[in-house]
Amino acid sequence: MKYIDEYRDAETAKKLADMIRSVTTREWTMMEICGGQTHAIVKFGIDHLLPKEITLVHGPGCPVCVTPLEIIDKAVAIAGREEVIFTSFGDMLRVPGSQKDLLKVKSEGGDVRVVYSPLDALKIAQQNPSKKIVFFAVGFETTAPANAMAVWQAREMGVKNFSILASHVLVPPAMEAILSSPAHRVQAFLAAGHVCTVMGYEDYYPIAEKYSSPIVITGFEPVDILQGVYMAVKQLEERRVDVENQYSRAVKREGNVPAKKLLSQVFDVIDRKWRGIGMIPKSGWGLKAEFAEHDAEKVFDVVGIEAQESPLCIAGEIMQGLKKPHECVAFGRECKPEHPLGAPMVSSEGACAAYFHYGRVNA
Repeated sequence: MKYIDEYRDAETAKKLADMIRSVTTREWTMMEICGGQTHAIVKFGIDHLLPKEITLVHGPGCPVCVTPLEIIDKAVAIAGREEVIFTSFGDMLRVPGSQKDLLKVKSEGGDVRVVYSPLDALKIAQQNPSKKIVFFAVGFETTAPANAMAVWQAREMGVKNFSILASHVLVPPAMEAILSSPAHRVQAFLAAGHVCTVMGYEDYYPIAEKYSSPIVITGFEPVDILQGVYMAVKQLEERRVDVENQYSRAVKREGNVPAKKLLSQVFDVIDRKWRGIGMIPKSGWGLKAEFAEHDAEKVFDVVGIEAQESPLCIAGEIMQGLKKPHECVAFGRECKPEHPLGAPMVSSEGACAAYFHYGRVNA
């Protein structure tokens, strides 16, 4: 299949690994941002193809993983209400809150439904005028345009029984938060191609310059990732600092201009708490005041709910590249996919789930 088979070609991957080995003269640590990239690295053993001098650490690019615990608790509180139909993508249903997850709410009689688009949730609102329909709007810049469009259409069509519980987060501020930490290990980034498909990569130039950290926008297949590593290593070895686009077949420097315009019309940039990491200034989107009737936190008055993380879970350290999943004392013991302590063991893009699923217990 075009754009898949050619980027999974074993011979091409081997040649790129040899190229990386030929230019590497010292130890380098780089971080892939996206959980999809993490799963590809672990599934295809990409890190094992690299010379021992290259270390890949895993970033906070799993939207399910970074959704704050209190947001899950707010979702649970709203979903349990009799007048509510709570809609979500399926990967959020098993993310643990303080006491229960959305799947438990569903088993207790809550009307919790899996949908494939926020526009599906909007249609449910039109079909059920006596109910209040809520869509769980989580994720990075990639999923935000569709959620913005659903809110925009709800207002335009006068659908007042539709709202979103928004927990959108932004990649560039998280990269800055990682690089500004004295404990960080990251010397270069493999940035998430799908985020840049929407937003472009203008915002990455100031980060690269400020922290002297090369950034390569990278795709998600083995050849993409290996080529991204090669480009990053070349910069590091040549003492260059630049932003380069490996994923040029999908990403333009300016991104998707109409989508960005819609986002600016519906959302404000706000401070956002990240699960396991904490508050990162100006790292999220929240609905503008003019869309307050579609803001589930305000509609259901759950703004004040707060929660504490499990002391056993080291998800924050894993998502900042400070530790790997197998270094957690609970990994594969108290924390497994069927009874997870943290979101990275639940999500299809979580690093812990990848290590568990593919049997990575040591490296």
